[in-house]
Amino acid sequence: MKYDVIVVGGGSAGSVVAARLAEDPNTTVLLLEAGTDYPDLSKLPEEIQNGFSRDGEDKDNPHNWALRGTITEEQGEIHVAQGKVIGGGGSINGQVFLRGIPQDFDDWASWGNDEWSYIKVLPYYRKSETDIDIKDDFHGTEGPLPISRKVGEHWPVIQSAFHTACLQRSFDTTEDMNGVNPTGVGVVPMNNQNGVRMSTAITYLGPMRHCLNLTIRGNVFVRRILTEGGRVTGVEVESGGEVFTAESDRVVLSAGALKSPHILMLSGIGPKEQLEEFGIPVLQDTPGVGANLRNHPISPISYRVKDGITLNPDVSGARIALRYTAKGSKESNDMMMTTSSVFNPYTGEVLADRVGRISCVIELPAGAGFVRLASSDPTVQPKFDYRYFSHPEDMRRMRDGIRLAVSLLETDAYKEVSEGLTSPSEEILATDDDLDLWIRQTVGSARHVSGTCKIGPDSDPMAVVDQQCRVKGFQGLWIADSSVMPQVPRANANATAIMIGERVAEWAA
Repeated sequence: MKYDVIVVGGGSAGSVVAARLAEDPNTTVLLLEAGTDYPDLSKLPEEIQNGFSRDGEDKDNPHNWALRGTITEEQGEIHVAQGKVIGGGGSINGQVFLRGIPQDFDDWASWGNDEWSYIKVLPYYRKSETDIDIKDDFHGTEGPLPISRKVGEHWPVIQSAFHTACLQRSFDTTEDMNGVNPTGVGVVPMNNQNGVRMSTAITYLGPMRHCLNLTIRGNVFVRRILTEGGRVTGVEVESGGEVFTAESDRVVLSAGALKSPHILMLSGIGPKEQLEEFGIPVLQDTPGVGANLRNHPISPISYRVKDGITLNPDVSGARIALRYTAKGSKESNDMMMTTSSVFNPYTGEVLADRVGRISCVIELPAGAGFVRLASSDPTVQPKFDYRYFSHPEDMRRMRDGIRLAVSLLETDAYKEVSEGLTSPSEEILATDDDLDLWIRQTVGSARHVSGTCKIGPDSDPMAVVDQQCRVKGFQGLWIADSSVMPQVPRANANATAIMIGERVAEWAA
C-alpha cells in the first residue's frame, strides 16, 4: 500500500508529526517504530506509565536500544540509553519539560537560520502545551501536553536543602524557567501529572488512534530510505524477519540524533569516504551527516544522607534546578545544577542507598563529537563519540562547577541533611590536574543527543537540512528530531524536539 506520508520513528517528535498530519482526514499516515507499540495505554509497562524508569540502567530492557558509545578516552565505550518504544526517549526520560532559552534560538538565527529565532519558535512551544501554573503570552493554554511545576506542594528534603543553599550562595530565584528570565534557582516544569508520564504517545497519538487514516506499526525496523532521481519513493523495512517496501513520496525521518544520521548514511546520503569504505553507493556526498554531535556532560558530587531523611523515589514530585552563568563565560546560563537521590532523572541512573547528588551540567558545550558508520549492515549500530572535554573551556567550566557544588554542600542548608562529601575526595579537589582526571573518569551523559543533521543555510557546507528541515538535495524528505538542532539547547531536549515536530508537521503537510 502507498501512503501519503511515512513517519520513521515514534519518539517525541515523530509522534507529534504523525498525529498532526493525521488531523487532515484526506492524508494517509504510516508511523513506523522499531520498538513496541501499546495501543491500549492502560497496559503500558509501569516504568513507562508512572515515570520511574530504570531503563537507563537496564541494558536488557526491551524499551532501550542500549547502544554503546564513547564519552571520554578514560571511560571508553559505555552504555547509552535510547528509547525503543512508542514515545521514544520521552517514554523513558525524567519528564523534565524545559524549553531552550530565548538566546539559544536567536543564536541559531544569527547563523543564517531566520526561521528559528525565538519569536518564530515560541508559538510552537505554546501550541504543544497547556501550562497549568502560568497564564501569559509565553505559555500555551490549549496544547496536548499538561505542564506544571508542583506549585504549593511540599518539597522533598533533598530539593529544599538545595534551593536554600543556592540562596545562601546569593543566587537569584526564578519563577518561570520556561519564560524570558530563566536565570536562577527555581522549580522545574514537568510533563508528569498525578504520577503519570504525559508523553507524546499518550497526549498526541492517543486521541488520534481511532482515525482510519493513521496507521501505527510497532516492531518495524527501518533499514533505509528509498529514492529515485533525487526524490523519495518510500522506505525499506524489516518486520517479522522479512524485508518489505513501504511506498510514499513524503518521508519524515524522526529516529533521533544517533539513528537518523545512521539511516541517512545507509541510504547513501552522507560523507562520501564513509559510504565508500563500506560499499554503500553514494547518492549524495553530505559531509555534515553524523558530524556536530552535541550532548550535555553531567558530573555529580556525592554525599552521605543522614539517617532519618526520607528519600522518595516518586519522580512526579517537585524538582529544583539552578541556571547560572559560569565565571568568565561569554554565554549566559551556560551551566545548570540539579540535585537528586534514589533516581537521577537526567541520566536514568538509580543511585545507591543513602546517597545524595548535586550534578553539574554544561548546558552549552563548546566541544562536539561524531556519529560514523561501523558497517553496511543496518542492524549494526553506528560508532559514536561525544568527545567530552575536547574543548578546554568545557573542562574549565566543569571544574569550577564541581567546586561550586562542593561549596553548596558546605552551607548551613545541608547541616541537617548531609553527613559530608564522599566523592570527589579532598585530595582530588586540591589540584586542577587531579580533579580534571576524576571528571573524565566519572562524567556521565544526559539523554539530550542532538546536532548530527543540523539546520543551516546553503553557505554552510556542514548543513544537512534547510530551514524547513528538508534534506538538501532531495524532494519529499524531512527530518524532525533533535538531530536538526545546530547546537543543543540550554535545557533538556524533549520540549524542543516536540516543538520541532510541530513545525515540521506544518511544512510536510
